[in-house]
Amino acid sequence: MNADDLSVLLINPPGARPCEPPAGLALLAATLEQRGIQHKLWDAGIEGLLELIENGGDGSDTWTIRANRNRSSHISGLRNGKAFLRFDTYTRVIGDLERVLARHHSARYGWHLGLSNITCDMRRPTCSSELLQAVDTPLSDPFVAALRPRFESLLEKNNFTHAGISINYLTQAPSAFALIGLLRIMLPRIRIILGGGLITSWLNRPDWKNPFTGAVDRMVSGPGAEALLDFLGQDPVREPIYPMNSSVGADNMILPGFNELPLESYLSPGLILPLSTAIGCWWKRCAFCPESSEGVDYQPSGTPEEIVTRISRLAQIYKPRLVHLLDDALSPAVLSTLAGSDIGVSWYGFARFGPPLDDPNVCRALARSGCLMLQLGLESGDEGVLEAMGKGIDLAMAGRILHNLNEAGITPYVYLLFGTPAESEPEARATLAFVAKHASVIGFLNLAIFNLPAYGPETASLSTFPIDDSDLGLYRKFEHPRGWNRYKVRRFVNVEFRNHPAIAPILRRDPPVFTSSHAPFFRIK
Repeated sequence: MNADDLSVLLINPPGARPCEPPAGLALLAATLEQRGIQHKLWDAGIEGLLELIENGGDGSDTWTIRANRNRSSHISGLRNGKAFLRFDTYTRVIGDLERVLARHHSARYGWHLGLSNITCDMRRPTCSSELLQAVDTPLSDPFVAALRPRFESLLEKNNFTHAGISINYLTQAPSAFALIGLLRIMLPRIRIILGGGLITSWLNRPDWKNPFTGAVDRMVSGPGAEALLDFLGQDPVREPIYPMNSSVGADNMILPGFNELPLESYLSPGLILPLSTAIGCWWKRCAFCPESSEGVDYQPSGTPEEIVTRISRLAQIYKPRLVHLLDDALSPAVLSTLAGSDIGVSWYGFARFGPPLDDPNVCRALARSGCLMLQLGLESGDEGVLEAMGKGIDLAMAGRILHNLNEAGITPYVYLLFGTPAESEPEARATLAFVAKHASVIGFLNLAIFNLPAYGPETASLSTFPIDDSDLGLYRKFEHPRGWNRYKVRRFVNVEFRNHPAIAPILRRDPPVFTSSHAPFFRIK
């Protein structure tokens, strides 16, 4: 098909945190722009959420009445920063907006709506038959029903030949398939391609059999630019689409997808600009990691110097309040280069416990570059568990890094994972002891209980069984080899760990719902 005859609708479905634009679709839009292919990028997530909030919640109780009355001022407060001036104010704002959504009339039909967490009793994202029901009855989805006028307007103004939908999270799947159903009704001949993190995980199941034939024309795994062009009958990508090499001038570095999005609509005090420095993870040795089981190769988007130059130039163009570096873990080379640069904007992202962060001078230089917060996956405070998980973390060094970052003015956001096969109660208590010892230099904590991936080399050695009768589940239950079952883990985490006097204050200051996405704004003065 000739490029002039093509028109593509790229959709970000509801179900992700509505605080920043979708980076992946913006890059796909850049691919289409470079090829001269007509396209439209639609963030149905933020538009649908705002529409449901505007509709208000049902109920005559005092809390719901207050929440409905203040919903517009709460949205404004999240955008202009006033909601962030006091943590108790922020908590009340988030609680009220969650209340409006929770009391939406769709709750009577089994929907449980929130700012980020969206579920439906009859639309399990791990059950293909229920997702196909969403295709057959699209207007039973509250987001799709609310967005129908906007959807009709888009279709009236554009003669779309193809649609691409990116589904990264389980919470996005029900509404995404409902949107597919509405597309099939309104444009029966449109061709639909699905991609994103969740689709990648499904396609990499060894038992994968496509249950969506007829509803979807193609599903793709991994980065989507080349697959999208092939789907459109165009030549594949010959070089990275990300405008990042040193020969590209600042005027040509604008990502057109971002310009098509409602950048002032997101629920953050200023634009969060999401950027990646690479595809995949440079470490790629952790047990139970999808990067390994799904065969994602590490692909940096240029030399460290080119990457930092690109970030700086894009920051000059878009003037964001904050840059979010999306990598699974920033490489040591990129961190070192950032440490010698001033990109002109505050930023945060994931890094590993290890060099160069063990050097206090590097941490101070990172702070000068604009780094406000680093997310760090510690997972455990026990050396044996870390070794079994392939984390490559030395706990003594991890402690020094936490102190280095804190002294430099960079907030550590630490992630812990309880209940892995190598852990039992003594190891969990070692994690508690490590965190309590370093509590004064830990800014935020994320606690998670281990979910066993359904497939992967480590799973074969465990006794496993299904969680339920769904056919698209990503996890399985398992018999813990050391008897540290889920009930015991939950009880330890909720009763002992969360209530430890040194740890409880850290947990209380984590922003509800938005967590790490909004945490840096409590650092920005």
